[in-house]
Amino acid sequence: MRNMLAMTKNNQQKTINNQKMRARFDALLRMLFVVLVAYPVVLLWLGIHVRHRERLPVRGPAIVAANHNSHLDMLTLLSLFPLLRIPGVQPVAAADYFFKTWWLRWFAVHVMGIIPVARGSLQTGGSAAADPLEACYRALEAGKVLVIFPEGTRGQPEQLAELKCGIWHLTRRFPDVPVVPVYLHGLGKAMPKGALLAVPFYVKGAVGQVLRWHEDKALFMNSLRQQMDWLQHKVCQPAEEE
Repeated sequence: MRNMLAMTKNNQQKTINNQKMRARFDALLRMLFVVLVAYPVVLLWLGIHVRHRERLPVRGPAIVAANHNSHLDMLTLLSLFPLLRIPGVQPVAAADYFFKTWWLRWFAVHVMGIIPVARGSLQTGGSAAADPLEACYRALEAGKVLVIFPEGTRGQPEQLAELKCGIWHLTRRFPDVPVVPVYLHGLGKAMPKGALLAVPFYVKGAVGQVLRWHEDKALFMNSLRQQMDWLQHKVCQPAEEE
């Protein structure tokens, strides 16, 4: 009996050690991806200026809510965080797109750090029986910074589509977690939906004030929309005083 207990304990410890090693390896992959891909594309090929970058949360739990016009959105947002904090930043994206093939799934999970969700679940909050946001809950519990695109999909270039209410369902579970709005301008022209290559179009952005969950869903979503509209206005009118 003692031998069996000892073997079970050893196996559990080996599993824990393997998980830690995989986590360290994934963290290294993610930082290398930012250094070798995100930085060259965003900082050298495109060029970027972001107002109030200091408002970005470098430690979680926190949620960054950004507009979505291009696949370059993720690269750009990752490039804004300190390099050593990259392993703690996880984008939330559609499982049906990033899990189409095994190699894309591996890249999305281990290199990009993507948390996959079923498209539409961020609109409804999922079901009690099988909540598709469960991985997001675990990430916030682990102190991660989630990057969410409340529009749900890539919209028309440089246009802000309707915001889905899934972010309200997520913050309802974690009412004390700050929500930080971010608006990026230029990526919809640099690499719009359907484009295969990015063109060097200068990117401008702005980071908004922290929002907190409110039990009134309409009020919360209106507050988020107003902040996004205001950030869009400030980004597109850079000469005006803040």
